[in-house]
Formats: sequence, C-alpha cells, structure tokens
Amino acid sequence: QVQLVESGGGSVQAGGSLRLSCAASGGTFSVYTMAWFRQAPGKEREFVAAIRRSFGATYYADSVKGRFTISRDNAKNTVYVQMNSLNAEDTAVYYCAARIGSVFTTHNGGYDYWGQGTQVTVSS
Repeated sequence: QVQLVESGGGSVQAGGSLRLSCAASGGTFSVYTMAWFRQAPGKEREFVAAIRRSFGATYYADSVKGRFTISRDNAKNTVYVQMNSLNAEDTAVYYCAARIGSVFTTHNGGYDYWGQGTQVTVSS
C-alpha cells in the first residue's frame, strides 16, 4: 500500500509561484507513473501533469503548459510541481496520484493511489 502526502499549498497573489511536493511511502516509488490533478469548487477533478517512471517523460494539460513543471526525485520518493504565473483559475485542491507502471493516462480512474490534497488559492 502506497501512501502519498502533499505539501506546499497556500495562498498567493496572481502572477506568483508555488511548488507542491508529494512524498510517497510504502512502495517502490520508481515503478510508479506520478501525476497531479486538481479540483476546483463545483467542478470535476481534472488532470494537471504527469511524469513517467522511466526516463521522466512529462505531460501537461493545455491550461498549465508553459507555466507548470512536474519533476521527480526517485532517491527522495518525491514528485514536485513548480507552478508559475498563477492565476485565479488555478485555485483548487491539488492531488498527487500514483499509477503502477509506465502507461500514461489523464483519467483519474486510471490511478491506483491518491494523496489527501493540498489547497492552492490564487487571489487576483
């Protein structure tokens, strides 16, 4: 059983930056494709970014491409997302997710483990 714990959320003004971290325990981190999703009030959970277990190939939602960067440190069992040029539309609870294997998907049903989420609030 893998446990995922997010941190780094908070409040920031529009145009600002935040870096979220997700620490994994209880499994072999390097075998998981890792992803970030987010859910705004009244909306469905949506894909943000993912990074494959092998070679670190990355994928982004169009809404964050060029502003967010996902990365992983397998030695620290941690995945990050650096979020720059934040705007009010980025306000949401951000969730870390893990999927066994290297197949990439944007569908939240395709992930095996989830963190509890961390709130990001961007004020304009």
